[in-house]
This record gives sequence, C-alpha cells and structure tokens, in this order.
Amino acid sequence: MVAGGLSACSLPGGPPAGPRKRVIVVGAGLAGLVAGWELGRAGHDVTIVEARGEPGGRVQTLRAPFADGLYAEAGPIFIPDNHDLTLGYVRLFDLPLEPVESRGTGKIYFVRGRRFVVTRGARVTWPVELTPEEESLGLSGMWQKYIGAALEGLGDPRTPGWLADPAIERYDRMNGVEFLRSRGASPGAVALLTLGYPDLSGDGLETNSALLWLRDLALGQTAKQTYAIPGGNDQLPRAFAARMRERILYEAPVVRIEPGETAARVVIRRAGAYQMLRADHVVCALPFSVLRRIEVSPRFSTQKQRAIADLPYTSVARVYLQCRRKFWQEEGLPSSATTDLAIKWIWEPTVSQRGPRGILESYSAGGPAREIAAMREADRIAFALDGVARVYPRLRDSFEVGASKCWDEDPWARGAYAWFRPGQLASLGPHIARAEGRVHFAGEHASTWPQWMQGALESGLRVAREIDEAP
Repeated sequence: MVAGGLSACSLPGGPPAGPRKRVIVVGAGLAGLVAGWELGRAGHDVTIVEARGEPGGRVQTLRAPFADGLYAEAGPIFIPDNHDLTLGYVRLFDLPLEPVESRGTGKIYFVRGRRFVVTRGARVTWPVELTPEEESLGLSGMWQKYIGAALEGLGDPRTPGWLADPAIERYDRMNGVEFLRSRGASPGAVALLTLGYPDLSGDGLETNSALLWLRDLALGQTAKQTYAIPGGNDQLPRAFAARMRERILYEAPVVRIEPGETAARVVIRRAGAYQMLRADHVVCALPFSVLRRIEVSPRFSTQKQRAIADLPYTSVARVYLQCRRKFWQEEGLPSSATTDLAIKWIWEPTVSQRGPRGILESYSAGGPAREIAAMREADRIAFALDGVARVYPRLRDSFEVGASKCWDEDPWARGAYAWFRPGQLASLGPHIARAEGRVHFAGEHASTWPQWMQGALESGLRVAREIDEAP
C-alpha cells in the first residue's frame, strides 16, 4: 500500500489520506482513467468528462474494415516487460497477455533503393560511405560504440534531480545527429543509425533533444520481451471505464477551465448546452496540443503557458493494408522492415492473429506523415501500397482493402505523442507536470515515459497521490 490508501495496481484502496474531495478529471485516456480509478478507490467523489464517445484517448484499436476478425493498433503497440504499471493494471483487470514475436529470419532494411535481409553475424555492404572501422564494426557494433557506451553513464532517469547533472543536461542542448557526430560517427554511420525508431519522433532525430532519445533508450535497457493484449490494447482503458461507468460523461468536451487556490471549475458542452462543474481539484489529462485551444481564466503561470504553447507533438500517419495471404511468411521474410522511404517503418500487426489473411502497416512520422494526412483516404492507401511494395514485392497480388489513421487530424489529439526540441527538457520539463492551484496535470507528456502507456499511468498515479494527500 502506498501513501494515501492508493493502490499499487493490485491492492484495495483505503480511506482518503485527507478530507474527501470532489474531483473533476478532464479526459478519459489512460492517464485520466487511472487517476479517476485510484481517487475513487481512495474514497473521493470523482467525475470524468470526455470529449469522445468512448474511453481510451490515443489508445485505439482498429477493427474495421478488416475481415476475419483482424485488428490493428492505431495507438500504442507494445508493452515492454519492464513497464510494471501497465502490466500491473492488465493483471488487475484479468486481461490476457501474449508475447509479440517477429516472424522470419533476420531483419529487413531498405536503404537508398536496395533491400537488405540482414541475418545475425552477416557482413553487409551498406550503400553509404563508412570508415574502415565502421565497416568492420557493422551496424550493431556502431550502435554500441556511438550510443551504447554513452548509456552506461546516463544513470536512472527516474532519479530525482537526474537532469540537474551537467554531464547529463549537456545532451539536452544538442540534437540526436549532433550527439552521434560528437561521438565520432561518420555521415554514413549517422544515416544508418537514425533509421527506424529514432526517426519516428518529431521531425527526425536531427530535430529532437538527444537526451529525449537517450532517456528512452536508458529506460528500455532492462526490457527483454514485449507484450500485447490479444484482441486489442484498447481493452485496458475499456476495463477501467467499465468499472467507472457511472462516473464518466462522454461527448462532453471542456471549453473552459477556471483554476483557483481553494477550488476550481470547468465548463463543458454537452447535448448542445453549456454546463459548469465545480470541484475541489481538477485533473487535466489532455495533450497540450488540445489544451492550448481551451480557454483558461485566470491564466496559468507564465511558465505553464509557455510549456502548453511550445511543447510539440509528433505527426504520425499509419496506413493498414489487408492482404488475402501472409505471403511474407511463405517467403520466410521478417514481419517488419526499417526503411529510408517516406513510409519509414513497416510492421505486421497480425503476426499472432490466426487465419490466412494478414495486415501490413506503414508507420510514417514528421513531414512525410503531414504529407500523407493531406491526401484523400484512397490516395493514402495508394501511396502506402507503392512504398510497401518496394520492400515486399508480392504485396499488390495479395492486397484487398486499406485504412488509415492520421493523428494530426484527430481533434481530440492533434498529434500522436509529445517530443522535445533541444533545450526543452530543461526549459519546459520542470513546468509540465507542476500543479497550478487546484489544477493538476497528467498524460504521457507529464511523465518520465513519454510516448508510452506506462507514462500515462505513471502521471495519473502521481496526480492521484497529489490530490489524495492535499489538505
């Protein structure tokens, strides 16, 4: 049992640490749901208001227009085995888990017009100019030399005051490409090392704080296996919501927040009318990309306003291509591919789903994602088909139907996940999660695990404890 009677995923709640409080939670994504759940279990009076007609926020599972019960994630895909909070709540609600395994042998890279199927220990002649040492090291050796060695001195990012260490803070002042160059990486090595995951935040690694990337890598070092919830990861927020059905108001977007030192109020729009809700505390579990469009009076502090206005969100476009056969399995090809194309990353979300049909997904971020979002749906699918078929040439013979999700055009998200430009972890970070009077802030952006369900849950637990322990 942790302070205030709040549970540690599996223990029953107790009486409030302080007086019973009236709490309004804005947003029924994972952060808002866990805050509402834990505060309710601790004996507080909680109401959750949600703009959408369903819970989950950016945890969304797509089931249409796919056949044979196939599904794919529009939001988070993986749950690493060191994400204790996420796994804890999955188990608390008795949801199933399955390991996420890749199929096929090796890894696929598509670089400068050429496909490489790279197996363990194979020597690859990459179509970039490398130094003799880098050619000898290979891709994994370059990763260890230029990145892995730096992680060894990074420490635990969850330690209080971690960012205050000048040896660590200096990484926030450079972007990811500058970091690699400072370690001695050649332009060719940089081109290879920035492919894939590093390229899926912001507008690419050259725009990101190097420390954002390094922090995520450091936190992920102890993960050995990733999991998913069979049937769809949206079952986790739905499990929370099902147990709080009477506490959640759907299709009730907030249009105004009124902070205060002794109380707070929010104005919602519901069924065409405006309604004011009063509370002792408000949990704001909205992305800052959405919050910046909501009226706040009196205004938050200057530092908070700046954080809300300046925190960027990654543009992400995901296109799903259903195929009548999993031909890539028949060929023994890996079920994912890293590319330097606009489609960036290819992944099979149906790797553990039964039946002959399967889905290949393209995952674009940054500028290419914004270009895809500007297209009509049919053009998005055609664009993804062209790109994915360069990596999996038999795609067109098997393609049946497609779908897409572009997070920039979602009015209740306006981007997929937060990222930080160089210097922003130090300049904005301290002000993102800090409460403003009786308004508390939760969400993946307000955690040490941005971009993950773990971060949303961590932040929701934090604000629940803040409120529970408040006098």
